[in-house]
Amino acid sequence: MAYENIIFETEGNVAVIKFNRPKALNAISIDVVKDIQKALDEVESNSSVRVLILTGEGDKAFVAGADISLMVNFTPLQLREFSVALHELGFRMEGLSIPVIACVNGFALGGGTEIAMASDFIYASDDAKFGQPEINLGIIPGFGGTQRLPRLVGKGVAKELCMTGALISAQEAKEIGLVNKVFPADKLWEETMKTAKVLAAKGRFSLMAVKRCIDRGYDLDLRAACGVETDQFALCMASPDGKEGMTAFLEKRKPDFKGELT
Repeated sequence: MAYENIIFETEGNVAVIKFNRPKALNAISIDVVKDIQKALDEVESNSSVRVLILTGEGDKAFVAGADISLMVNFTPLQLREFSVALHELGFRMEGLSIPVIACVNGFALGGGTEIAMASDFIYASDDAKFGQPEINLGIIPGFGGTQRLPRLVGKGVAKELCMTGALISAQEAKEIGLVNKVFPADKLWEETMKTAKVLAAKGRFSLMAVKRCIDRGYDLDLRAACGVETDQFALCMASPDGKEGMTAFLEKRKPDFKGELT
């Protein structure tokens, strides 16, 4: 399928979506959102895909926010619909059964930070920048920034970032718990792909189960959350990979996970 605003490709069991508007620093528009949704359709229909990586084309930006040149002419209702579309994209990314890695290779501002936060974890180049600068435009984050950010870094830090509009370095983002790892710019893709291949070699259902347990259990009380874990723990044995992993351990060999769910 041809795309105008993204590049979609696969490398073995790893799918890659690149935001491809480098002249606009990969700014998000409704057309970008539609392209990503179509690419996610391809990801979900391909059972051989085990991991998804999001990154930006070019060496300046992951996503430098929403396209303000378009937003400035929106009516309040159009702005709300744009916000809804981005929120639905974030929820869909979180709901994917496979791990999603944000490979942040430059500016991740406003919507860029928000899209990255909807991934399962974030790797960043040492020259990347993060922030929620919407306050400087007289608006607020509209794609999950006021909600996902405090869940990741705490209320106080999230309020400070959203209220000041300050930009922070990748290292600062790592220190507050927003970013998992920081790499030199010329090593970022290599290191991200290295982790993606490690994940792609794991059992498909067990990866899905980890994601479900953490995401669904996070806002529950501990007893209810542990109930989610108990159910997913037991269901792992319903997948061929669960039997294969234990059998391989007992036979002292490397497991051969097929990724089949039944």
